Amino acid sequence: MSEFVTELEVTLISDDTNSGRGTWQLDKPLVYQSDLVAALIVVPKGFQTDFASVPRVPIAYWLFGDTSHEASVVHDFLYNTHLYPRATADAILKEASAVTGIPAWRRWGMYLGVRIGGAGPWDGEVRQTVTN
Repeated sequence: MSEFVTELEVTLISDDTNSGRGTWQLDKPLVYQSDLVAALIVVPKGFQTDFASVPRVPIAYWLFGDTSHEASVVHDFLYNTHLYPRATADAILKEASAVTGIPAWRRWGMYLGVRIGGAGPWDGEVRQTVTN
C-alpha cells in the first residue's frame, strides 16, 4: 500500500521567490513508498522545493494551490532527478496526493496541470545536487 513513511519537515529559506510560494528546504528526508513503481522514493534532507507550481491565476490557485505539499515535494524531486520517465513522475504525484487525502477532482486537476505544463520544467530545469 502506498504511504508516506516519514512526515514532511521543512524550513522556509526564501520568501521572495517563485511568485510568492517561497523556497523551502527539507529538514529531514521525506520517504514515500509508491505502489505504482514498487519502490521507496527518498527525497533527501536539504532538498529544496517550492511545493506545487500553481499559477497565481485566481481560480486556478483557489482550486489547486497550497495543497498536497508532500506529494509536490516528491514530484519536484522526481523532476530534478529523472529517476522515472516524466509520465511516471506525474502519475506518482496523483498517487501520492491520494495517500494524503486530496479529493479525486483536485488530484486529477493537478495531474492534468503537470501533464499540460510540465514539459518545460522537465526539459529545462537546473538539477539540484543532493546527498543523503
